[in-house]
Amino acid sequence: MAQATAERRLQKTHIQLMRTPEFALYSGLLMVGTSTVSETFPSAATDGRNKIYGRKFVNECSDKELAFVVIHEAMHVAFRHLTVWRALWKINPQLTNMACDYVINLLIVDADPSAKIVAFPMRDGKHYGLYDVRFRGMNTKQVFDILMKEQKDKPKGGNVQPGEPGDGQGESQPGGGESGNFDSHDWDGASNLSEEEAKELEREVDQALRQGVINQQKAGKGGGKMPRELGDLLAPQLDWRDLLREFAVSACAAKDTSSWRRVNRRFIGSDIYMPSLIGEKVRNVVVAVDTSGSINAGALNNFLSEVKSVAETVRPDAVDLIYWDTRVASHEVYTNSDLDNLVKSTKPKGGGGTDPSCVEAYMKKESLVPDCIIVLTDGYVPNWGKDWNAPILWVIAGNSNAQATTGKTIHIN
Repeated sequence: MAQATAERRLQKTHIQLMRTPEFALYSGLLMVGTSTVSETFPSAATDGRNKIYGRKFVNECSDKELAFVVIHEAMHVAFRHLTVWRALWKINPQLTNMACDYVINLLIVDADPSAKIVAFPMRDGKHYGLYDVRFRGMNTKQVFDILMKEQKDKPKGGNVQPGEPGDGQGESQPGGGESGNFDSHDWDGASNLSEEEAKELEREVDQALRQGVINQQKAGKGGGKMPRELGDLLAPQLDWRDLLREFAVSACAAKDTSSWRRVNRRFIGSDIYMPSLIGEKVRNVVVAVDTSGSINAGALNNFLSEVKSVAETVRPDAVDLIYWDTRVASHEVYTNSDLDNLVKSTKPKGGGGTDPSCVEAYMKKESLVPDCIIVLTDGYVPNWGKDWNAPILWVIAGNSNAQATTGKTIHIN
């Protein structure tokens, strides 16, 4: 009976948290990885994906304390702490663990200050974990830097010890995980992921966060603004133009072969020597532009300029430029020699709703089989289609929550 109780409590806690507006942002993260109960583990831990809870520890927590611990572990996953801050961990493991927990615990308390849903675990009337109001609004690196400075300022051999709550110093109690907190961080487990597994986890977390943003908006209240550290993770880390070129080159030049007989001039200026591509000529690229009214003229011109640059890089025989809303409003064809005039000569048409499936149907009707498809849209679409007959890249403007269910997605402001 006791064995089933801990598992059932965890499951019940997950369901309750997923239904609360205060923690809607992290609802999808509760489903990432596995959550297991261990007979021997002393507290709670995560490797950045999976979570483990000691049975004795779960039984000692009240329902609200267990909810606090569960959302705490989910937030470690959300912030990708065990990958993003690995460099800090190599410098000082203890202070990195402390900094991560200080940031998370403050966010949890601030999201539910009246402890209606979650309650900071307490032991003997004191916080069983790291809590310091000085660090409110800071990210992990900022907290780490402060802790490092304080450690250097301590007498030789001394360690950073949080003070008492109320004086701005916070507190901790020994026993749970590192630094007196109630959880541990499995950095070794996080580092054992293969490159493919790491990329899949990043995609899974990113998707869960974006769904959480949508859930939070639907709730209309709750934990307030997204923490800046999370916002930075959701923002594109590379210029979207670079990602666009990378996609086009990899998709369209796949049939070509490389040769060192002629050095690629594009990279010489950066002292990088790469082979030129020789072999088959790229046939054509389809560029499908949403003209439902939410893409302004300035953004459209900038995008078309980049498309022209991409086309010059991969040297297609033709670019099929399609304007669409709920139907295909215009189809222009530019040969290789016409690309210089693309931005000046194109005549965008449209202005209705938004449904990219019309492009999918149109391409089948016109027997268009390109080497790749690039779609520019605001992402407010009823569906993403499913039978695209070529690699497809969705360039989503001004809607960071949208994530295509097929192909690749990049976001631009």
